[in-house]
Amino acid sequence: MANNFDVLILGGGSGGYATALRATQLGKTVGLIEQDRLGGTCLHRGCVPTKALLHAAELADSARAGAAHGINTTFDGVDMAKVGAYQAGIVDRLYRGLQGLMTTGGVTLIQGRGTLVGSTVVEVGDTRYSGTDLVLATGSYARTLPSLELGPRVVTSDEALRLGEIPDRAVIIGGSVIGVEFASAWRSLGSEVTVIEALPSLVPLEDPAIGRQLERAFRKRGIKFRTGVRFSHVDQNPEGAVVHLDNGDVIPADLVLVAVGRGPASRGLGFEEAGVRLDRGWVVTDQELRTSVPRVYAVGDLVPGLQLAHRGFAHGIFVAEHIAGLEPEPLRDSDVPRVTYSDPEIASVGLTEDQARARFGQVDTYEYNLAGNGKSQILGTTGFVKLVREKDGPIVGVHMIGARIGEQVGEAALMVNWEAKPEDVALFVHAHPTQNESLGEAALALAGKPLHAHS
Repeated sequence: MANNFDVLILGGGSGGYATALRATQLGKTVGLIEQDRLGGTCLHRGCVPTKALLHAAELADSARAGAAHGINTTFDGVDMAKVGAYQAGIVDRLYRGLQGLMTTGGVTLIQGRGTLVGSTVVEVGDTRYSGTDLVLATGSYARTLPSLELGPRVVTSDEALRLGEIPDRAVIIGGSVIGVEFASAWRSLGSEVTVIEALPSLVPLEDPAIGRQLERAFRKRGIKFRTGVRFSHVDQNPEGAVVHLDNGDVIPADLVLVAVGRGPASRGLGFEEAGVRLDRGWVVTDQELRTSVPRVYAVGDLVPGLQLAHRGFAHGIFVAEHIAGLEPEPLRDSDVPRVTYSDPEIASVGLTEDQARARFGQVDTYEYNLAGNGKSQILGTTGFVKLVREKDGPIVGVHMIGARIGEQVGEAALMVNWEAKPEDVALFVHAHPTQNESLGEAALALAGKPLHAHS
């Protein structure tokens, strides 16, 4: 009986541990199997260490810019050993806190690699564990390309976070979130960076206006990029690498970062053998995250869609409550806020303008330029807040770009998820001077009564 649980979870990343914590709150016995460290990719190889690196990069830029603000600062270089220690300190503190939550929450942690050997039975070593309900939460891995061999000069984001020094010349293959975040950080820390993106613009999943603004900002920062061109192959040797493009161009580099997204970690775990339906490695689920096997669910990066830690948290909470019979509302990916922590930052939630037109036909949009926002002027940033509304209806998309603008995505998510109209938001007073008031200004303008903006 000690190996039998109400809820058995395979994987201790964002989706897995959120499921565990919520399930124990609801009175379930929970077993959580994890072969690595609790917290998964986000805590140890993704969200947290990359944002710590980006903050260190921001401090480097601030040191360079001190004189422009009347502060006599100098930039004397980067000590990557100390940057690494700073990152590790943050990760370790959060890791210890998470371990404490699991212990006090009553979750049974099972260390080891788990493999499905039955519909709700998982084998770890020579021991089998079962659950009345099973939740698959094994996460994702850093993808590479078939024609690309990883090595000392060609790395994924996992290896990039462990670098002992910043490359003088870096080529990044992939211009979505991971690619532009590393491009931003490495440029601030002294690299010459070139981003290669096969699609027509950087951050191609964002509203096209966001991609255009990011490209302008990257040009100003000296970050090179090549869009609409495909990578062909890389020649590498101990001294460096040469990136070849399909159009015949070559780009020399000291390091090549492969940033082409993440794939589902589902191979070799017994999923298909147990009857779980997969599609190119992704676990197929219904809107309630149930797989093809009764009483087996999947959460987080295993499920096709946005690969975000907070989506994993939401999945985990939903599944735990569904198992407990609470009938929670299923999550829609379009309602999940998204942030890219480059400089400038990108934050969005809901539908792009094109997506909204395809769904509703007629829409209204407004772009509020941050040039009219006092706090943005103080921060020295450019950018905008764009609202997309169904014609005479609610706000269905918010798209923002500018320094620190990610901190404003919470209100944006409330606008979209509560189906607020611009007239509703215009009633609320936004503090001045804050970047937050740019959302209020955009809503005022879209409601037909602009204040610090043109109609």
